Amino acid sequence: MNPTLFDIQDKLALVTGSSRGLGNALARGLAQQGARVVLHGREQAQVERQAQALAEETGANVEAVSFDVTHARAAKEALEALVERCGAPDILVNNAGLQRRAPFNEFAPNDWDALVATNLSSVFYVSQVVTRAMSERGSGKVVNIGSVQSKLARETIAPYSATKGGVALLTQGMAADLTRFNIQVNCISPGYFKTEMNTALWQDPDFNAWVEKRTPAQRWGHFDELVGTLIYLCSGASSFVSGQNIFVDGGMTSVV
Repeated sequence: MNPTLFDIQDKLALVTGSSRGLGNALARGLAQQGARVVLHGREQAQVERQAQALAEETGANVEAVSFDVTHARAAKEALEALVERCGAPDILVNNAGLQRRAPFNEFAPNDWDALVATNLSSVFYVSQVVTRAMSERGSGKVVNIGSVQSKLARETIAPYSATKGGVALLTQGMAADLTRFNIQVNCISPGYFKTEMNTALWQDPDFNAWVEKRTPAQRWGHFDELVGTLIYLCSGASSFVSGQNIFVDGGMTSVV
């Protein structure tokens, strides 16, 4: 096997929503494999602290950038400045996300708007700017973060499911338009992981038991178990893979 097949050494990788949680774990995985990482978040001071910590931990070159992914103009200005300063990212991971829970008939319109803006519109805003720069160079990797809710619904999170389903189909549409520029666009859809966003779920004994029973692996996922799939989709090993949605879910979406 070609020893460089999964090599991402010195590739510039931007991970949105990476100042904490799942995004930070994904950024760490890329840094550990030699990528130059750009951490992102809304709070500049927090992102800079995390960037310094990650650089010290991994020895990687880590940048920090702060902007609101839900505002098209803010994203455009910040990303164009990043490209001017560092060059076009080789890798873009659209991870920024939000969750709100309520029964469908009681769901507040402003919460719907926030979910659509953060989970779906941000992927469009950020990707459009970054892939323009990628297409000029003639190469790039985009990995959108979906969810098992890209495929499955569950009570109290219908709007979240709608946004993650949208991410999966946006991934296919992006692939249709961008693969000709040697930009591969794919989606990773995690199952149930103990993230900060779903703390209330994994701390609930009943829900915890439901996840373990519903998942063939009979447990929650570990952050490190997403990194291998991410590295594959960010490397030359996936040069003919585009428009795919890979579920990393312990088998949850494979069973009734």
